[in-house]
Amino acid sequence: MGADQNQLTPGRIFIYVLLTLVALYYLAPLYVMLTTSFKSLEQIRTGTILDLPLSPTTEAWTRAWSGACTGVRCEGLAPYFWNSVSMTIPAVLISSLIGSLNGYVLAHWRFRGSNVVFTALMVGCFIPFQVVILPMARLLGMAGLANTTTGLIIVHIIYGVAFTTLFFRNYYVTVPEELVNAARIDGAGFFTIYRRVIFPLSLPIFMVCFIWQFTQIWNDFLFGVVFGGADAQPVTVALNNLVNTSTGVTEYNVNMAAAIIAALPTLGLYLVAGKYFVRGLTAGAVKG
Repeated sequence: MGADQNQLTPGRIFIYVLLTLVALYYLAPLYVMLTTSFKSLEQIRTGTILDLPLSPTTEAWTRAWSGACTGVRCEGLAPYFWNSVSMTIPAVLISSLIGSLNGYVLAHWRFRGSNVVFTALMVGCFIPFQVVILPMARLLGMAGLANTTTGLIIVHIIYGVAFTTLFFRNYYVTVPEELVNAARIDGAGFFTIYRRVIFPLSLPIFMVCFIWQFTQIWNDFLFGVVFGGADAQPVTVALNNLVNTSTGVTEYNVNMAAAIIAALPTLGLYLVAGKYFVRGLTAGAVKG
């Protein structure tokens, strides 16, 4: 039986070939970006996009990061990259913690109207970004947080709570009610049950929320360009400004290096923690 399963049949060979072609198709843009970022402008002008770098150089990476002045471009991604870091990390942690508490309440501390609250939060998951721009801008202006990193953190926390609550609530309903009831009988209160019973079981779903929120917040452009001031813009806005800078010379190597720099954190996160993301999604899929 085992030998038959490992045997290469024509159908299996076809599937392998098809999957390989699909993988190459999706990896082709990454290959072009990497090779172009190490090329000189002269090779880019005279060669093709699939050529390997003849004389690899990291000059484009240096200029994309630090913005070394050459008469063409003088501003790099470095300060905006750290803006994104200082915005994304607290927003991810706070929105995940709030979502965890909300999910815990909606799953194990039912109250009158809890279903209405949960439904309202689900509706919040489908509200487009554009709908909240004007009221959010008004609130940030009244609070004195317009065009600040703190304001962007608050925006992403508020918008992300609906998603994190949904994730945690659907995961916590799979936690046996007997565990919570036993803790209540022993005299444990709300936060004690959460800290000693619920939280230790939450690592898989926390990883899901961390990866989901990190990806959404880091890759966001709309909130960043609307609510971020000159000193608080995230890396996605800076990347757009860099690529669309009108200098008379299109530096494709610098643009490609900058795009990779902006994508590295999310790419690295999925490479390191992707398996936990899949496990977390499936951990709460079946109740029982």
